[in-house]
Amino acid sequence: MPVRSKDNFLVFGSPLIGQEEIDEVVASMKSGWLGTGPKVARFEKDFSAYVGASHAAACNSCTAALHLSLVALGLEPGDEVITTPLTFCASVNAIIHAGGTPVLADVDPVTQNIDPEAVREKITPRTKAVLPVHFAGRSCDMDPIMAIANEHGLKVVEDCAHAIETTYKGQHAGTFGDFGCFSFYVTKNVCTGEGGMVIAREEADIQDIKVLGLHGMSADAWKRFSDEGYKHYQVVHAGFKYNMMDLQAAIGIHQLKRVEENFKRRCEIWDMYQEAFRALPVGTPAPEEPDTRHARHLYTLMIDPVACGLDRDQFLVRLTKENIGAGVHYLAVPEHPYYRDRYGWKLEDTPHAVALGRETLSLPLSAKLTDDDVADVIEAVNLCLGA
Repeated sequence: MPVRSKDNFLVFGSPLIGQEEIDEVVASMKSGWLGTGPKVARFEKDFSAYVGASHAAACNSCTAALHLSLVALGLEPGDEVITTPLTFCASVNAIIHAGGTPVLADVDPVTQNIDPEAVREKITPRTKAVLPVHFAGRSCDMDPIMAIANEHGLKVVEDCAHAIETTYKGQHAGTFGDFGCFSFYVTKNVCTGEGGMVIAREEADIQDIKVLGLHGMSADAWKRFSDEGYKHYQVVHAGFKYNMMDLQAAIGIHQLKRVEENFKRRCEIWDMYQEAFRALPVGTPAPEEPDTRHARHLYTLMIDPVACGLDRDQFLVRLTKENIGAGVHYLAVPEHPYYRDRYGWKLEDTPHAVALGRETLSLPLSAKLTDDDVADVIEAVNLCLGA
């Protein structure tokens, strides 16, 4: 791997792509089978085996996965879905596009995940589902969340965009609720450029997802054009165009093979950061809870203006001048004007999420980083803080 010069910008979230992925994509192109086909089926099978799921359906994004899962729940106008205010807008948008009303329950200020007691407080007769987000790779506290859901007859859709390797009490994230939705976006721990996956306990649910995700047609398109012979289809739902292509799955197959190897490298980088920033006036990620595995997807720093002498955005400007890329994960949902204006959400209703959203940034954590890259990040953080 070529060594990056400090004069070159260190891109946040740049994926580690191997020759195997390149060869598999080229093989797909030579085969002439670019769309949804046998490699998608293989990726679904491999991913199911990895997370311990019985059934899976690949799609073109985690956003699509969330939307399809919520549509499959049969949300009706007025149905409420409780989720976290500390998440990417896709979590909330999927609820809206599925016809539901998003309701925000604040996060625990330490774990930064949705607080189960806050969920309980938000339940009304209109509540249909809970959508917990495993933020940064840390598992939500799923025992109380599932207990609340079972007590009130609620469905659970897990947003596992950050949580491919995450486990809770020995069980993979995404396998607790009715649906688990994963992301293979370019910055994710397993990437396909764009892509997502839905897993479910019930085969009938996944069959619904597959039909909804391909125009509402009753048969997979690749099966219709396979060597089994042409099969007629019927449109049974007003579906969507959310299917994954073989070109994407070709990358994912080999990314998934190296998921544990890459996880170990990110753990090494994580530990270097934790040691380097221990004495600095910044907030760092809390230790993972007992009997859980943190996926190490995002390494976050919290920049308290009083303690650091500058705010998060000023810190980001300085970090960029040092040629280090970073991410903002995330401004709390009520900070965004669309949601604030439409739902009347007030910042004081979710104070923990708002405070974290204003102070948090994410540092590079890709398995692609060399030790020299990590040293550059650490040096830059110190320089930005005047340490």
